[in-house]
Amino acid sequence: MRILSVISVTTVTLLALSGSAFAADRVVLKVPLAFSTQLPGIGSTAEWISERIGTASAGSVKMKLYEPGKLVAPGEILNAVSTGKVNAGYATAGYWTGTLPAAQLFSTVPFGPEAGEYLAWLWYGNGMQLYQQLYDQGGYNVKVLLCGIVAPESSGWFITDIKTVEQLKGLKMRSIGLGGQVLRKLGVQTSTESGRKIVQSLRDKSLDAAEFSMPAIDRMLGLQELAEYNYFPGWHQQAMTMELLINRETWNRMNQAQRMMVDLACRAAIADSFAYTEAIQASVMANNAAQHGVKHRYWSQEMLAAFHEAWLEVVDEQAGKDPFFKKVWQDMSEFRGKYALWKTNAFLPRARQ
Repeated sequence: MRILSVISVTTVTLLALSGSAFAADRVVLKVPLAFSTQLPGIGSTAEWISERIGTASAGSVKMKLYEPGKLVAPGEILNAVSTGKVNAGYATAGYWTGTLPAAQLFSTVPFGPEAGEYLAWLWYGNGMQLYQQLYDQGGYNVKVLLCGIVAPESSGWFITDIKTVEQLKGLKMRSIGLGGQVLRKLGVQTSTESGRKIVQSLRDKSLDAAEFSMPAIDRMLGLQELAEYNYFPGWHQQAMTMELLINRETWNRMNQAQRMMVDLACRAAIADSFAYTEAIQASVMANNAAQHGVKHRYWSQEMLAAFHEAWLEVVDEQAGKDPFFKKVWQDMSEFRGKYALWKTNAFLPRARQ
């Protein structure tokens, strides 16, 4: 992975805001979460925002968080926000792929983009315009704000060492999303167990492997005690974005200062979530190796090429089924094609030991 060398940290500083700047009715965003606040980055970022936005806005905007399932089930957040059952929600767009196939491209994309390039496309390409269009065309009454981005996942945990594509055939592995589709192309039998079920399935050998998240979250499940080989890079997820959905009527009632406050809070949260999740992985990996005998593996060029070839087949299939997926993919690809001149010249090559 090429690590984003510099990320501009947005500092939410309100200077010379008079009382009239937040004269509109105070807004309380009741926010059901798709992920527990105990999960680094993907859940804790919502709590980070909630703890700061009230103070930064002088009480004009507050967020009240609800852990997964306490107010709305994670899979129902988009509909709940759109219909006004709740006025906001925090999730990742990949949750809505059942009805919006292109949503996957605004959550995480196999073989990149990495965080820096992703943000460049979203903020300074056509990404955010297409992201909002995704929901508008789908008939959802929401405003979407990019509100978090986290470090790559590992490629997965394997009971046996995998050196060839042939070894993937018939392998039983927990894997979801676009990455799971890629693995199925290579003969892997994928499933979508929840966290707790993954642990039991690895113990009773009904699973041979599992990908779940980044090392710091995988540790919370105890995967380091169940599988000896932890593979990298996470080709299926080089970065993952989080979204804050706000009911359109709620957003329209907010004044300019309140909207700006939410936008700035999300931009600051993006910087913090990325820096935080980048900072905590190495110590976890070191502990896994020292205390649990985990062997870290990096996929060979031959294996990565096989994954990439299968990924392009998945893209063709998805683009053939959904015109908007095709539109977003083409726009992202055009941006990345131009960005490649910078990427290939600006960064040091990845050192392998």
